[in-house]
Amino acid sequence: MFHVSPEGDDSWEGSATRPFLTLERARSAAREVAGDVVVRLRGGVHALTRPFELTEADSGTVYEAYGYGTAEQEEAVVSGGKPITGWRERDGVWLAGVGDLEFRQLYVDGRRAARAAIPGLPGAAEATATGYVTDSAEPLGWRDAEFVHRGVYPWTEARLAMAGASDDGGRTVITMAEPGFGWAIELYNSTWEGNTSRGPGLPTAIENDPAFLREPGTFVLDRSRPGDHVLMYLPLPGEDPARTVVIAPVLETLVRVAGVREVAFKGLVFADATWSRPGRPEGFVHYHGSGYYEGGGVETAVLGEGASVTFPQASVTIPACVRFEDTVGAVVEGCRFTRLGASGLGVSGGEGLAVRGCEFDTLSAGAIVVSGGRATTLEDNRVRRIGLEFSGSPGIAVTGTRGCVVAHNEVREVPHCGIVAGTGEGIRILRNLTVDTMQVLADGGGVYLSGPQGEGAEVRGNVIMDTRTPYNFGLYLDYGASGVTVEENVVMRADNTSVLHVGPPLEDVVFRGNFWDADPLGHDDPPSGVTYEGNVTIKDERELNAATEAIRSRAGLLRPRG
Repeated sequence: MFHVSPEGDDSWEGSATRPFLTLERARSAAREVAGDVVVRLRGGVHALTRPFELTEADSGTVYEAYGYGTAEQEEAVVSGGKPITGWRERDGVWLAGVGDLEFRQLYVDGRRAARAAIPGLPGAAEATATGYVTDSAEPLGWRDAEFVHRGVYPWTEARLAMAGASDDGGRTVITMAEPGFGWAIELYNSTWEGNTSRGPGLPTAIENDPAFLREPGTFVLDRSRPGDHVLMYLPLPGEDPARTVVIAPVLETLVRVAGVREVAFKGLVFADATWSRPGRPEGFVHYHGSGYYEGGGVETAVLGEGASVTFPQASVTIPACVRFEDTVGAVVEGCRFTRLGASGLGVSGGEGLAVRGCEFDTLSAGAIVVSGGRATTLEDNRVRRIGLEFSGSPGIAVTGTRGCVVAHNEVREVPHCGIVAGTGEGIRILRNLTVDTMQVLADGGGVYLSGPQGEGAEVRGNVIMDTRTPYNFGLYLDYGASGVTVEENVVMRADNTSVLHVGPPLEDVVFRGNFWDADPLGHDDPPSGVTYEGNVTIKDERELNAATEAIRSRAGLLRPRG
C-alpha cells in the first residue's frame, strides 16, 4: 500500500506517515510491487501538470481516497487547474496575465463563472457568405468574440469564432473564422414548409469580448495578443482579489487509462479541466448529441414532401476529461466528476467496466459517453447540471455496445436528452429516473433509443418526468429502432409521451404495460412493426402516481444521497 499527499515528498517511501507527493511517483512504486496494490490519496488538491496515464503495467492497482467507504473519508481532488494570482484592477475589473493559457471556463470560490455575453448581433444584421453585415459599429472593436447559434436545427447548437471586422461605408462587415464557418454553411441546410435555410443564420448570443463585461460574476479571456493572454473578471459584490480563489482549468485530459486490467478508482474527485478546440478557427459545428462536424461531406434526409435536412456523413465525438480505453474489469466507484470543460467520463472498447455510485455535475458536455465494448455497467450514478456549454450533450450516451446495462441512474437538469442509446446489441435500460430533461434544445427525450438493437434491448421500469421543450417525446424510439421491448415505464409531463411512427419505421418493437398521462402519438394506429398492448393512460396526476407507486419506488438511485 502506498500513500500520496499534497503535503508529501517524492523522496519519501510513500507510507502513511511519509507519503509521496505525486501520483506519478506512486505509480512507479506500484509497478515495482508484485500483485495488486492500493494507492491512497490524502485529502486536498492533487494538482496535475500533465495527464495521469495508466497502461498495462498498472493492472491490478486501486487508487482510492483515504478512508474510502468510512465516515473518515477525505476529499481528494485530482485537478487540472491553476490558481490565478497577480491581479490588478482597472475600472472595477480584475485583470491577470496568463501567458499562453487557453480556457473556456473559470471557477471562482468553486462557482462556475459565466463568460461575458450579449444576446446577438447589434443593429440591423444579415448573414453573408463569409460572415455578417450590420449597421452597428460596435463589432469594429471586438477582439476575440465567439458567436453562439442555438437551435440551428431544433437539436443543434454551433459555436464559431470571429476573424475580424471592417467598416464599409458605414456598415460593419464581420468576417468569420475558417474553416468553421464554411463547415457550418455546408452542414446546416434545410427545407421546411416551403422555407429554405442555409448556414447557421444569425447568432443567438455572442461571448468573450471585454466590451461584454457588464454583469458581475462574468469573465473574458482576451487572446488578442498571442502568448500574452489576459484574464478579465468583473467581481461580484464583496469579492476581494486577496481572498477570492480563482481557478482556471488548464489540462484537457486529467486521466487516461488504456489497455489495463482490474484497475479501480474509488472515492476521488476529478475536477478543473477544459477543452479549447471550440475557440479555434475550426469552431464547434455541432449536429446531434455529443457529435460535431469537421468536414467530410454531408447527406440529405427527406423528412416528407417538401421537407429535408442535411446531416454529416461522419462526425467526431466531444472528448472526455477522464478516459478508459480497451480496459478489462475496470471499476470507477463513488467518484465525482465536476468543473470539467468537456464530457466527464469517456469509455471506448474493453469489457466489464463498471461505473457505480458516482456524481456528475457542472460539466460543459455530457456525463458518461460509452462507445463500443462489452458488458459495461452504469449503475446508481447521479447526473445533474451538465451540457452547460455544449447544449446537445446527453446525460448518459451509449452506442455500439454489447450487453451494456444502464440501471438505477438519476439524471436531472440537462439541456437535451437524459439517456441516449444508439445502435448496439442487448442493451438494458432499467429503472432509471430522468427529471427536467430537454431544458434548452428540442427533438429528444428523457430516454432516447435509435437504430437496430441486434439481439434485442430492454427499456423497463424507468420513470421519465418533466421533459421540458415544446417539441419532445418523453420516451423516444427513433431511426428504425428494432428488437426493443418497452415495458412498465412511467412517462408524465412531456410534450408527447412517446411516438410510434418514425422514419425509418420501428421494427419488432413491443410497448407493453407502460403508464402515461397522455396517449403516445400513433397509439390508435400502430405501424406493422410495433406491438402496442396493455398500456394505460391516466390523465389525473394523483391517480397516475397511485397506480405507479411500485414502479416509481424502484426507479432511480439505489442509495439516496444528499
